[in-house]
Amino acid sequence: MEFVPHTIDFAEAFAKIKNTPEILDNGYDKTPNPYTKKDAIDFIKLQVDKNPKERFLIYWNNEVAGEIGITVKEDVFRLNAEIGYFISKPYWGKGLATKAVEKMTEYTFANFDVIRIVAGVFDFNKSSMKVLEKNGFYLESVRKKAVLKKGKIIDDYIWVKLKE
Repeated sequence: MEFVPHTIDFAEAFAKIKNTPEILDNGYDKTPNPYTKKDAIDFIKLQVDKNPKERFLIYWNNEVAGEIGITVKEDVFRLNAEIGYFISKPYWGKGLATKAVEKMTEYTFANFDVIRIVAGVFDFNKSSMKVLEKNGFYLESVRKKAVLKKGKIIDDYIWVKLKE
């Protein structure tokens, strides 16, 4: 498993894996649905000039297998970064998310002025909670009835890892 910076060359593969119900159901509603190649190109254009890089494709067995990235927060929350990631369904259960979160956590603390990495996980995504727990994140809180997703009100689990 390796990280590859976003480039337009990967737009079609990125759009294909992003445009699956299992991936879209676990993300924010602001993500276009369906997710097209044009959406991927627009997103990638926002990433290519960032230095240090905030987002990477997860590359495994010569294929795009997912994506991982951070968003550094602003204002009084500027020492926080939010992490987000997904693995394409054919690669579930192979440990890729666990390895990717480990690598991205190390990279984030080494390259950004942050002391906390935060991950919000919808209540039905137990696999993602296990990935974070394996990487030393702890459950900081549960925001009860905080999310409206697909017409249902659900809880949002907030996982945190502090810089040592």
